[in-house]
Amino acid sequence: MKREFLLGLPFLFIKFVEMYFFRKADPNRPTNFNIKVMHWINRIAIIIFLGGVIYKLIDLIVLKK
Repeated sequence: MKREFLLGLPFLFIKFVEMYFFRKADPNRPTNFNIKVMHWINRIAIIIFLGGVIYKLIDLIVLKK
């Protein structure tokens, strides 16, 4: 059970990134400046977090202090 779950994680991550960053704008949704700013801050936070995770993985695997 655990192995099948772990094998599906990359697919789920790719779908999450695709849905969050590359979705089409809903024409029926009202536009609100505060919501737009909130979503941009969330995107920046996710990118910085992923950058930190990638840095730590490189640090642990390649640099091996």
